[in-house]
Amino acid sequence: MQTIKSNLFAILGSSFFILLSLVSFYLENWFFFLVPFALLIIYISIYHTKYVFLFILFATPLSINIEEFVTSVGLYVPTEPLLFGLMLLLVMYQLRSNILPTYIFKNEIIWAIAIYLGWIFISSCMSSHPMVSFKFLLVKLWFILPMIGFGVLIFQDRRYIRSFLWLFSIATNIVIVYTVIKHAGYGFAEKQSHWVMDPFYRDHTIYGAAVALIFPLLVGLYFSKKHDLFTQVILIVFILINLTGLYFSYTRAAWLSIVAAGGVWFLIAFKIKFKYILSAVLGISIVVALSWTEIQFAMAKNTSEHTTEDFGKRLESAANVTTDASNLERLNRWSCALSMFEERPIFGFGPGTYAFEYARFQKPENLTIISTNFGDGGNAHSEYLGPLAEMGVFGLLTTLLLIGTIFYKGITLYSHWGEEDKEMKVLLLAMLLSLVTYFIHAVLNNYLDTDKACVPIFAMCACIIVLEQRVTK
Repeated sequence: MQTIKSNLFAILGSSFFILLSLVSFYLENWFFFLVPFALLIIYISIYHTKYVFLFILFATPLSINIEEFVTSVGLYVPTEPLLFGLMLLLVMYQLRSNILPTYIFKNEIIWAIAIYLGWIFISSCMSSHPMVSFKFLLVKLWFILPMIGFGVLIFQDRRYIRSFLWLFSIATNIVIVYTVIKHAGYGFAEKQSHWVMDPFYRDHTIYGAAVALIFPLLVGLYFSKKHDLFTQVILIVFILINLTGLYFSYTRAAWLSIVAAGGVWFLIAFKIKFKYILSAVLGISIVVALSWTEIQFAMAKNTSEHTTEDFGKRLESAANVTTDASNLERLNRWSCALSMFEERPIFGFGPGTYAFEYARFQKPENLTIISTNFGDGGNAHSEYLGPLAEMGVFGLLTTLLLIGTIFYKGITLYSHWGEEDKEMKVLLLAMLLSLVTYFIHAVLNNYLDTDKACVPIFAMCACIIVLEQRVTK
């Protein structure tokens, strides 16, 4: 009887799909043409949620912002509509049958996420632009809830953790190949490096962050287990493509984030005790403080520009705060963020409002050739100062709490992991180093308001939650 019902449903659904397609062609109306596909996607999302989830992971690096083509509304397709649908589906499933395992509500990462989202809600209520802030909150919800909720359910089968890393890495490499080929047509010039990744990424900084993000994942996949020769060759080719994309991204923060990830790998791999790390940090801080006058003098003499194609000079330009317009504009944005915090230290101006408010906080002496009087240049260029300006002191604290909890849980899990499952141990380390690249990069830029960063980061959080549960059983 159940089989008959399923077949009848399939026949009726197929007939309706064909009918709507014919109507679309007859009326020559693209909207009607999309209806059957939308219904098909809804059906697959309900009955084959796992494949939609995996498709989102693959599609994220390839998603395109339709704002540039058909509307003034910024929306990445196909990922954001699918994420919104999965969020609604997750809520309905949870209300109906409590599909989420109980251990998820006891995990510290979940609590940190809840506190983070809770403060976004509170500060949105006090926002100078409530509609902007509540839209910001909604976007955060459809990025985070499906990735964590369905991620925990799907990643309980560890094969899908490996599938996630493969799918996301393959898709990012597709974008890298597209970008490098397009860039080659301009002789790999620095100026064109800022936009050749369009339409997949809006500029070279977020593209560089994405390329850096997958480097540890590819290395982790290679060393996680003994592969056959074909798979080894594929991974080596992917790593070489990644390094090529990283170099020609001309993104200093991405290069430095890889170096930072290497340093963290050294600390974790050789089990350097925290007290030694803290002593080293304090020692370096004291040296910097005592030598600050000399450091400022050296930085004032640095005239290397970020527009150069020379790798060494471009790295040197990261410390140029005298003539490098990119660095000076970043300092301008940071100064505005601090001034905004001083005016509203508790609740801030509201999530997502920095771009609407920072113009009047620009000081004449901080303006650069790329500054705009109307303040329409974007965000605070920091994943840490942005929340400080928009959500006050607790915005920064909840952000740091979330990041700190992720790394504390991940590193603790890795240190207690046995050798019985070497593959997952290596992949866990790869994900931690991948997160390091992003949150180091986040000192200079912020992208957690996009699917490009939010989807992989919270998918990795779901992996850590699942792996911790498997170890503590």
